[in-house]
Amino acid sequence: MPEPSEGGLAHGRAPFAPEKVFALAKAKLSLDPVEDGFDEHGLPRQGDHRLPALHTPPPRSAGYRPAAVLVGLVAHVAEVSVILTTRASALKAHPGQIAFPGGKIEAIDADPIAAALRETHEEIGLNPGHIEPIGYLDPYLTGSGFLIQPVVARIAPGFELRIDPREVEDAFEVPLSFLMNADHHELHTREAEGVFRRFYAMPYGERLIWGATAGILRNLYERLYL
Repeated sequence: MPEPSEGGLAHGRAPFAPEKVFALAKAKLSLDPVEDGFDEHGLPRQGDHRLPALHTPPPRSAGYRPAAVLVGLVAHVAEVSVILTTRASALKAHPGQIAFPGGKIEAIDADPIAAALRETHEEIGLNPGHIEPIGYLDPYLTGSGFLIQPVVARIAPGFELRIDPREVEDAFEVPLSFLMNADHHELHTREAEGVFRRFYAMPYGERLIWGATAGILRNLYERLYL
């Protein structure tokens, strides 16, 4: 894996030590739903439609499929990192893509936090006792109609993972200094069904973080560092 860039926002790793990152996150995020997450037309402000996309998303009244993901910030002593997963290649939806742990919000879930913790435990075996929810990012609408509620949380190091191979191929960490460096927030273009779509992408070594995952990370950058 490459070392995080020292350019752009990062200016070394000191700003991404745990005490600074979590003080900032607790000051700028809340466990209350984001009040201005939707515009005057009922569309989420964040989503695949933010950049030119395949279609105009339906208004909220048409109904979205609710989901939640865990934006897990691991409190390593030297520098915070982010847990990501590679989806199993046998999955029908988005096989092999890099994602946050998470999934659909079910009737058994009290709220998006409960859903994110449950799905994270099911997918990678991360014990909820290691997780301290901090706050929500903006709801993020995918082109497939899922309305994702990202849950930012502090993760105590020293955990052990038990990956479910039916859902996840592997789990890995990326330094927060790399992900929060705007120099790494590339805009890519891809054609699908004759329509060109632009999306954020963050190449990291041999891995490509893109689409909704990169879009949510971009929202984390905007909420904390802009």
